[in-house]
Amino acid sequence: MVVLKKSIKFVAVLVLMMTSFSVFANNLQHETEAHSEGNKVDSPEEITEYIQHHLKDSHDFHLYTNNETGKHYGFPLPVIVWTSEGLRTFMSSAFHHDDNGHVIVEKDGVSLTKLHSKIYELEEGAEEIQFDEHHHPTNAHKVLDFSITKSVFGMLLAGLLMLLGFGALARGYKKGAIPTGFGRVLEPLVIYVRDEIAKPNIGEKKYRKYMGFLLTVFFFIWILNLLGLTPLGFNVTGQIAVTVCLALFTFIIVQFSGNKDYWKHIFWMPGVPVPMKIILMPIEILGMLTKPFALLIRLFANMTAGHFVVMSLIALMITMKAAFGPVASTGMSLLLALFISVIEILVAFLQAFIFTMLSSLFIGMAVEEHDHH
Repeated sequence: MVVLKKSIKFVAVLVLMMTSFSVFANNLQHETEAHSEGNKVDSPEEITEYIQHHLKDSHDFHLYTNNETGKHYGFPLPVIVWTSEGLRTFMSSAFHHDDNGHVIVEKDGVSLTKLHSKIYELEEGAEEIQFDEHHHPTNAHKVLDFSITKSVFGMLLAGLLMLLGFGALARGYKKGAIPTGFGRVLEPLVIYVRDEIAKPNIGEKKYRKYMGFLLTVFFFIWILNLLGLTPLGFNVTGQIAVTVCLALFTFIIVQFSGNKDYWKHIFWMPGVPVPMKIILMPIEILGMLTKPFALLIRLFANMTAGHFVVMSLIALMITMKAAFGPVASTGMSLLLALFISVIEILVAFLQAFIFTMLSSLFIGMAVEEHDHH
């Protein structure tokens, strides 16, 4: 029975991955076939540009495109912008899946358009967006965008899943020492974060104070990384703004948790000659700032590179079609993409672990009591 359940889970994951491959491959194939003969998306540069476009955040979910009718299938998200005339809200479907500034949305006397996933407000009387020699808009300016984009939707979904999961775990502990239901899945991971990450790095006396943050960061990153492997095309942890915010939380907690020994070792290191103290002070300050920078770059670069490699392997069906034929190139690209995606499942957990581990290590360095005898 256990073997059967594991087999069903493996098949479900496999089907989910193949669906993700099919969605991206279909969209890429459509872009190749829908253009005119001299403008196909079939060169390495054009495919790279197409992949980079899909890695960016967007105001709607694009799931599927009908090759015959050219109709896009997906679902829109709320657009919430602050313009020169105040707040304006509408659904992203008003832009009709256009991202080149061609569609103008009139909303209560304000003309809005979308260019490269950025929303602009046109000047009064303008009917289309105009550009200078550097392709910068001359008669439009950006608005304050508070829209529910794909990344925001993904973070809200991850937060909801965490509330449901940990709520089930808490209710399970109310019934007895051993949780039941889905809580039994989360308990080993919670214990792992506590015993293998928090205690060794922060210490037995002070780790409990930071368990809430460490658990939140671990599961938040892990869930978002797994969502990135679904057909919905999330790339939340591949957005530099998200990783900056996560690293900033760690940085603030470390600085506010630092004891007098921590600050003394930064600004006036004990046991060191005065000239060396003056030399070491800016180095220590720089090291204090580079720690969160290393956190945000590591998570951003690894997740973006993983998605880019998977999509590049799927794109082999386009670039290798002439050499190996459509059947062989498609089979080869999907097999290679499947292999990399299985590794991506491990990377999804590994990046959550590394971020949490380094965060606990930095906190432990800040709260550690030093012996100066």
